[in-house]
Amino acid sequence: MPRIAPRLAALFLVAAVALIALACSSDAEEPDSPTAAPVAKSESPAPTATPPPVQQPTQAPAPTQAPPSPTAIPVPEPPPPAPRFPLAPELTNTGGWINSEPFTLADMRDEGNVVLIDFWTYTCINCIRTLPYLREWHDKYADNGLVILGIHTPEFNFEKEYDNVVEAVAEFELEYAVVQDNDFGTWRAFENRYWPAKYLIDHNGHIRYYHFGEGAYEETEQVIREILTEAGHDVSAVSSKTMPEPAIHEEAMGDSIEEGQTRELYAGYERNVGALMSLMTPPYVMHEEYYTEHPNMEILYEDPGDRRNHFLYLNGLWRNGEESIIHARETMNYEDYIALKFFGTSANVVMSPPESAEPYNVRVLLDESPVPEAHAGKDIMYDDDGNSYVSVDESRMYFLVDMDDFGSGELRLTSNSPEFRVFAFTFGSYMGGDPAKDS
Repeated sequence: MPRIAPRLAALFLVAAVALIALACSSDAEEPDSPTAAPVAKSESPAPTATPPPVQQPTQAPAPTQAPPSPTAIPVPEPPPPAPRFPLAPELTNTGGWINSEPFTLADMRDEGNVVLIDFWTYTCINCIRTLPYLREWHDKYADNGLVILGIHTPEFNFEKEYDNVVEAVAEFELEYAVVQDNDFGTWRAFENRYWPAKYLIDHNGHIRYYHFGEGAYEETEQVIREILTEAGHDVSAVSSKTMPEPAIHEEAMGDSIEEGQTRELYAGYERNVGALMSLMTPPYVMHEEYYTEHPNMEILYEDPGDRRNHFLYLNGLWRNGEESIIHARETMNYEDYIALKFFGTSANVVMSPPESAEPYNVRVLLDESPVPEAHAGKDIMYDDDGNSYVSVDESRMYFLVDMDDFGSGELRLTSNSPEFRVFAFTFGSYMGGDPAKDS
């Protein structure tokens, strides 16, 4: 690995300038491997979807120049026009199936079905926010020719576990088919780069519509209805009304990067070093000593106290794991913690207990005090002394803060357990709180 330390000073000096890019681009980059696949998780709805670009035919070789001759040179016939909509690739290298026996897109085409493919992963906050709409479409159109297929492509290694996905599907009350894509086979076949991403495939097997990120629910349902009708299914008796789309607070899209909604923050070594080496996106952990030559190093950190939006700060002994930051010792008085300053209406965290370990508790402080009940996410609990905490008993996303109005705060997570580990923080800026709480 190239030496990291010389790059740090320069990058942190220009971090404020680099943050400006957050206003007009996502954190997504083309993945080099499944474990490094990036997330396109815009916290605002993605732009209105448009039909896929027309596929261009392979350019024919230029005709050979003939020597001067009185013989007429034949004019080559133009190539046939390209199809308006590309043919969907087949499911590739899939794993376990949930709620369905295995099938192929060719099977669906033979049966005259319309297929809505949803690339998702169960700890993705943006994916979670779309699930109520997918459930509704399944309920309304499953008997009218629509087959929804959730392609579960994992972001973290624990999301590859079949039992974890089964449990998540049950908790989210998903009744449509879900298939594992642990090796990113179908992801790559579709040349996909985003969670969530939806592709609507007509009864002839062509991709007719796609949408990346949240939003455009009414538009998507209208296209579903149009394509089902084309396929010969009568949906006139099915309500065309789509559930209302939640509104994003206008302050989240303000001109100030420092006071705009906090970006997704990753705690693992791979993501941080990848951002650092790109020289395009500031890394997430704001400690130079974190960026050692190798991961899995135990380092004693000191919180500088003066925190900036969009970064993570550590205090105490931590190990910089490849996907997560791991508390590296047992403590008695909650002296080790991970902290951040955020802007938004909601804050969430992905955490995981190690295999065969007992659940552990993580205290959650907002502005150095217990999270007020009025601002508590649905996973927050309170002990007899009034301390706010979450019990980490599953590998999943935990809801920490949920406010009606856009605001800022300093969040601190601390645990005495040496099993305490943090993968990522996500945020939202929806008016009335995070819609994912009802997913």
